[in-house]
Amino acid sequence: MAGQLKEVRNRIKSVQNTQQITKAMKMVSAAKLRKAQDAIIQMRPYARKLQEVLSNIVSSADGEVGINLAVERPVEKVLLIVITSDRGLSGAYNANVIKLAKATIAEKYAAQAAKGNVHIWNIGKKGFEHFSKNKFNADETYKDIFLHLTFENVQACAQAAVKAFESGQFDVVELVYSEFKNAATQHFTLERFLPIPKVQQKEGAKKSDFIFEPSQQELIAELMPKILNTQLFKAVLDAHASEHGARMTAMDKATENANELLKSLKISYNRARQAAITTELTEIVSGAAALQG
Repeated sequence: MAGQLKEVRNRIKSVQNTQQITKAMKMVSAAKLRKAQDAIIQMRPYARKLQEVLSNIVSSADGEVGINLAVERPVEKVLLIVITSDRGLSGAYNANVIKLAKATIAEKYAAQAAKGNVHIWNIGKKGFEHFSKNKFNADETYKDIFLHLTFENVQACAQAAVKAFESGQFDVVELVYSEFKNAATQHFTLERFLPIPKVQQKEGAKKSDFIFEPSQQELIAELMPKILNTQLFKAVLDAHASEHGARMTAMDKATENANELLKSLKISYNRARQAAITTELTEIVSGAAALQG
């Protein structure tokens, strides 16, 4: 009986220690989430408007200006830029991003994958670990971006993707990441990066008519790289906020589960203690009765 009590006490102590860790991780993630959330909320309207402007310009060009980055061509070689986190303990966050990337390959690019023409650039260590372990064409060049999350580091990845597309190394580039909604909700999304998608004109709608200063060609040459850099940076900020939101939620649930487990263990401990006391009393009474007899 004493051994059973000691075992339950040890389990209670272990759960309490774990609970302290989950509480601390929740508080750390909450602080980081606030900063990451502010960054993406400020960035999102700017990035969306830039993307809208670029898509409108591309749509209105109609071949008037040679826009290499908007040219649709037969898809033989594919690049997926998959954005995960560097660390785990964030619930199903990384698993869902990886699941979407694999589903995209299986459903959309199965023929290209069969020829070994699907490549994955990983931002975040968890994605690289999974894809390299499972024999995908995984590249680790940009996996450490979250160690020093700056626009310049993300820009290097965007520019490399643009150069690879222009040189014909890839025919399409897509982003796989989690769009931040709130601390408890993430939207796992697949987003076209290159070629630049055109705005779908509604039937009967007038074509956008822009007056360009300087010339359309100069403006596009200057704007395109900047807008693409911003698009990828927005995706990385979205993923960064999503990671901390998912981790905060996961640690909150873990803390609640630890509370429930502690309640159950304390009930078990009290029952075992009462049983031990009852046994001891029974033994004392029996011994006293035997002496009197």
